[in-house]
Amino acid sequence: MKLSILIPAFNEERTIYALLEQVMTVQLPKGIDREVIVVDDCSHDMTQVCVQNFINQFDGVNVQYIRHDVNQGKGAALITGINAATGDFLVVQDADLEYDPNEYSLLLQPILDNKADVVFGSRFLGGRPHRVLYFWHSVGNKFLTLLSNMFTDLNLTDMETCYKMFRLATLKQISLREKRFGFEPEIVAKISRIPDIRIYEVGISYAGRTYAEGKKIGWRDGFRAIYCILYYNLFGTSKALITAAPVNLMYERLDTTLGSR
Repeated sequence: MKLSILIPAFNEERTIYALLEQVMTVQLPKGIDREVIVVDDCSHDMTQVCVQNFINQFDGVNVQYIRHDVNQGKGAALITGINAATGDFLVVQDADLEYDPNEYSLLLQPILDNKADVVFGSRFLGGRPHRVLYFWHSVGNKFLTLLSNMFTDLNLTDMETCYKMFRLATLKQISLREKRFGFEPEIVAKISRIPDIRIYEVGISYAGRTYAEGKKIGWRDGFRAIYCILYYNLFGTSKALITAAPVNLMYERLDTTLGSR
């Protein structure tokens, strides 16, 4: 069996090399191989050079590097990586060292025990270390999770977590559209509709970073998340495409005005 580790990256020259070292050396459960897919969303720093240096230095490592010619957003990078993945399971790994690859086994275990099809790593469960940072970010995360739970009828504690582990066959059933940070509420809404889907949460550590250290998510992403929760939970596909068109146009114009991420 094989775990696909999907790393979306945008301007992560400070951390991507160290992350790849961790990802390639972390001990996985017996019998689990790994493939690493780095999707570079048109970085304009040295991210590409760092990844290529890692591949060249460690001959034979199973690292696939894909680069977008135009910046499209985290969700677009994830869609590219999911399409390229060939493993039995897939986990999303941010490139910024906020999440610890040593916890892959925690996420994998409920799936290997045939108890789960999807496992979320919750930053708000358990007693693992957490860096203390922004109060209003934590309030926002909990509000978005509550709003999502109201529509999906799930009892998640951390809908916005990066650490989501999937059976890849399950994930590839889902048609994904969100190109930016709306990926999280979209995937949760669509996963929740799969008949007999088994979802688990496990507590994880979290070493959040500041904006000075490169954190990218901002206030407009929170509003987009609210829109995505409503859109993907309330509307059927054909109706949603029509109803959401003016709102999507508004966000496209906002992205053009404020800059893409």
